[in-house]
Amino acid sequence: MAVSNNGAGAPDVNREMCPSRLILEHVTSRWGVLVLAALLERSYRFSELRRHVGGVSEKMLAQTLQTLERDGFVHRDAKPVIPPRVDYSLTGLGREAARQVWDLARWTERRVADVQAARAAYDDGKARTAETI
Repeated sequence: MAVSNNGAGAPDVNREMCPSRLILEHVTSRWGVLVLAALLERSYRFSELRRHVGGVSEKMLAQTLQTLERDGFVHRDAKPVIPPRVDYSLTGLGREAARQVWDLARWTERRVADVQAARAAYDDGKARTAETI
């Protein structure tokens, strides 16, 4: 089945109504990045994924998983057992997206000190400017 791009030609993330923007938002959201990165390691049950992704609420994790599942990145496998067991894993498309955001996440970890130094220099410059006004 072909996916419509509203007759506007090739996807262009800089175009206001391009559907790629929403996909980008889902993949690069705070919880989207962390969930995709976690699932790149292995499949998880909901509660263990919540523990692994520190700070995410149950509601936000459920919403994030549902969004990523709808977009075709996450597979939800509900097993008919008692108690119910649901496992989450990445689809092929999800693995591809997860590798991309994982590289970005690792880069941010490596560059924390540089960003903190830039912030301190910026704040110091702003403070000096405020003193001279």
